[in-house]
Amino acid sequence: MTARNPFVLAGVGLATIFVAFLFGVMVWTAADSRRPGTFATTFSLVDDRGQPVDQSLFKGSPSIVYFGYTHCPEVCPTTLFEMALWLKQLGPEADGVRAYFFSIDPERDTPDVMHSYVTAFTDRITGITGKPDEMKKVVDGWMVHASRLPSDDGNYHMSHTTSLLLIGADGRLKGLLPYGMGHDEALEKIRSTLL
Repeated sequence: MTARNPFVLAGVGLATIFVAFLFGVMVWTAADSRRPGTFATTFSLVDDRGQPVDQSLFKGSPSIVYFGYTHCPEVCPTTLFEMALWLKQLGPEADGVRAYFFSIDPERDTPDVMHSYVTAFTDRITGITGKPDEMKKVVDGWMVHASRLPSDDGNYHMSHTTSLLLIGADGRLKGLLPYGMGHDEALEKIRSTLL
């Protein structure tokens, strides 16, 4: 009878423990009630007309969601212009799609400021703002980047995610529209993802 190498036995033991650990993680993940891509955070904000909104706005209708701010010099106005154009060109096909512009700068973006800003593009986009701590819940919940950066004039500007979120009627993230995506490609992605 030959003696077994203790290193081989230790390796087999560690491999068994590792496989059991992976299996446990898979079972735990499958049992988790929060499916990947689902928004699972509560918040209390207001729309650009001063009406209260909460996490339920992500359920019931598909939506296009953008996080930005009204003092943005280029990316935000360009994106909202494109959103308005997509919704107009989709026409009745997109009647059930909601469009939201969440402020990442709620200290300056009051409901009145948001209302003037979004309605300059279309009445189809709803501005969302509120207390900074409540806004942070939504930013963190969708894993969006938003940070304040100082500027040379003593003021500040915001660094933020520039992609739009495509959210299904079930409240799950279905896809992203990157900033600068071609017009026809964006329309097709909205059609194939939300309609």
